[in-house]
Amino acid sequence: MANYYQPEIETMPYEQLRQLQNERLLKQVQHVWDNVPYYRQKMEEKGVTPADIQSVDDLHKLPFLTKADLRDAYPYGLMGKPKSECVRIHSTSGTTGKRVMAFYTQHDIDLWEDCCARAIVAAGGTKEDVLHVSYGYGLFTGGMGLHGGGHKVGCLTLPMSSGNTDRQLQFMEDLGSTILCCTPSYAQYLAESIHERGLQDKIHLKAGIFGAEAWSEDMRRDIENRLGIKAYDIFGLTELSGPGVSFECEEQTGMHINEDHFIAEIIDPDTGEVLPLGSKGELVFTSLTKEAFPLLRYRTRDICMLSREKCSCGRTFVKMAKPMGRSDDMLIIRGVNVFPSQIETVLLQKGYPANYQIIVDRVNNTDTFEVMVEMNPELFSDSLAKITSAEKELVSALKAMLGISAKVKLVAPKSITRSEGKAVRVIDKRKI
Repeated sequence: MANYYQPEIETMPYEQLRQLQNERLLKQVQHVWDNVPYYRQKMEEKGVTPADIQSVDDLHKLPFLTKADLRDAYPYGLMGKPKSECVRIHSTSGTTGKRVMAFYTQHDIDLWEDCCARAIVAAGGTKEDVLHVSYGYGLFTGGMGLHGGGHKVGCLTLPMSSGNTDRQLQFMEDLGSTILCCTPSYAQYLAESIHERGLQDKIHLKAGIFGAEAWSEDMRRDIENRLGIKAYDIFGLTELSGPGVSFECEEQTGMHINEDHFIAEIIDPDTGEVLPLGSKGELVFTSLTKEAFPLLRYRTRDICMLSREKCSCGRTFVKMAKPMGRSDDMLIIRGVNVFPSQIETVLLQKGYPANYQIIVDRVNNTDTFEVMVEMNPELFSDSLAKITSAEKELVSALKAMLGISAKVKLVAPKSITRSEGKAVRVIDKRKI
């Protein structure tokens, strides 16, 4: 059936895995050199040819690719196969510039679905499960990736897509959905809706596979408690294929990278120097098996660490920590680095819903920084004095976490638009 049913790969000794990576890397570098003129020129500018790459140890000799390169080469400049051999396109949202296009041969799709199937199996999925896919379908990779992975596992797969919450809950109840796949913010919204409707005893979820946006450990525990499930993280990028580049097992101590398809490096984001295992830095990926869009040394801008500590699940694939933030998502406010995940952590620890918005502006050459936070219903019904006191408490907690002051505005429950896809957490008017 599907070649993800190969435990000898997921549990392969490191030496054998590295040999497999070496063979695939040499083949991929030659494929890119022969078929992707844009990257061949970057190699030539650096004085590198395929003959210089004899193993993974030589990976550092290759030039980086960045999102700017992908936009410069838009739409077809990084294709490794002719259009006649490609069967699908996916794309990023394009909210910060040109869309990033990713192309797939049928072989690429098969391998991508295998990777997603591994993630479903790691979350306890079998052919007996009902897989409820509430990631968006279409150009976004989330829906199609988990959908195909569900088929590979043999799950009864519901292509729900996002939105229409009443229908989501009806199908969840009527068909006995057992594994939910969506963004963590939408999972929270579904959990909130389930409790509002008193459906807790009619929903039979056991696990959730959540990704596509940053989420904290506090948010994970909140989702797990509300839905009565185990929440698994999944990581991917449209540029590399989509979800399934890495996934959590039952240990929940990091995401196993599918190293037979991807090589991960950690670099110093300022110098580009490769850092040793266990160091914190920027995550870089090389695709070993992608035919139509074969990226070498792609800088993700995600900040994290890698670990090869032995895992109780038996998988030998390296683990990546949950990204601590993205260097390009990081806000610099009054000279201080601020990550939205830090704000989320404070709110959840203080008992607030994880529905908030950060609004940054510049007035008289000074950054203004406001955080809008939804109240829980109990606080909303309290006096104005208690609400004001709660705002002051949050101001202090955020300053302790971030090192700078923010204005806090508590707003009515459900007054911040709920997300059915990726949550819009930041409105930076300085960029408008």
